[in-house]
Amino acid sequence: MAKAIQCFTNGGPEVMQYVDVEVGEPGAGQARVRQHAIGLNYIDVYFRTGLYPQPLPAGLGMEAAGVIEAVGAGVTHVKAGDRVAYAARPPGAYAELRVMPAEGLVKLPDSISYETAAAMMLQGLTVQYLFRRTFPLKGGETILFHAAAGGVGLIACQWARALGVNMIGTVGSDEKAALAKEHGCAHVINYNKENFVERVKEITGGKGVPVVYDSIGNDTFIGSLDCLSPLGMLVSFGSASGPVAPFSMNELASRGSLYVTRPSLFHYAANRQDLDTMAAELFAMVESGKVKIEINQRYALKDAQQAHRDLESRKTTGSTILLP
Repeated sequence: MAKAIQCFTNGGPEVMQYVDVEVGEPGAGQARVRQHAIGLNYIDVYFRTGLYPQPLPAGLGMEAAGVIEAVGAGVTHVKAGDRVAYAARPPGAYAELRVMPAEGLVKLPDSISYETAAAMMLQGLTVQYLFRRTFPLKGGETILFHAAAGGVGLIACQWARALGVNMIGTVGSDEKAALAKEHGCAHVINYNKENFVERVKEITGGKGVPVVYDSIGNDTFIGSLDCLSPLGMLVSFGSASGPVAPFSMNELASRGSLYVTRPSLFHYAANRQDLDTMAAELFAMVESGKVKIEINQRYALKDAQQAHRDLESRKTTGSTILLP
């Protein structure tokens, strides 16, 4: 038996239960992973509440790092004893031990610890596809990135600086503003004190930005559109404030023939070659020191309820991990 967090119904943090689960042998295409550290992400909240439906009872968690104990038939890219990390479906990372599809696992370099890997896989791979593929940044551009002091945001601050990109970030407090600045954000807007649309126009001399990366959702959506220059792209990759309300397509035309996309990491990383390329670039950025992973909160796995409460109340900064 192994300990894991399971949800038997959807709802608030209280629906997560710390229970014993039976973990068997891996089948074809699967691996059994002994987990050393587990990442906490806002997508976990979406699965817990039912915004992203899944059959119940169900596990939570999309990323972790650990050691492979056994592999099933047909698995050749990893083997027992390998250090591995992942950000992959299906949910179930909140566990001491799990059997999962091996296709989502990548080998972890010895230079990167389990805790660092668990804190960076989903968030780091997200920044990689946002900056390198969804709207490829060339350097010299000015961009807007919401929630700049969160886990994805702090990685984005550093990655943007490494690319020579002028990043404007929004945050909710002066403390978070200082954190984003420290990590390379060129301009920081405290949205509780300033109108971010007005400040973006001021910073850009009225031109706006070619791209906005928005994980907040409903609260910032229209404002994000207003920050774009003609032919600009809004990349809506999260819904921390709730799903975006229905809107007229004419809103895009009237603001300058804008583009909107709603990408998902799991589509960008669905191909094995793409996943390996993305992970290799992320590992290289971390090993070079250009991107440092900030683990600012650690919780025992059994305290996952409190971790979710702190995440949803925006008390957390940087990355958060759960320890089995």
